[in-house]
Amino acid sequence: MKINLSDKFEALSEYWQPYIIAELNGQHVKAVRVKGEFVWHKHDTIDELFWVTSGRLRIEFRDHTVELGPGEMLVVPRGVEHRPVADEEVELVLFEPAGVINTGDAPTSELTARPDARL
Repeated sequence: MKINLSDKFEALSEYWQPYIIAELNGQHVKAVRVKGEFVWHKHDTIDELFWVTSGRLRIEFRDHTVELGPGEMLVVPRGVEHRPVADEEVELVLFEPAGVINTGDAPTSELTARPDARL
């Protein structure tokens, strides 16, 4: 099935609430718009891929920061604490195993998304 990312991003109205747009091999492909600071968190058993399609995103680690622009991606290894930050709106594609909670080991908050939300 063909997926138009522009159409998917246009359907998003909330920041930090990822939606499943495709599935393959037990993985979810998610679209999300972000702006502002997310929570510090880690995922003990999964790697997490961030792919920026528009805007500029910082992934902060305790000892350094990685900046990503359109067309760039980063894999955060399992167990590594991080915090995504977007000064302006950013559109991201995420790849992660089905059922992953976006806030990882952080306490549940208004930023915690339903892991099965679909567009």
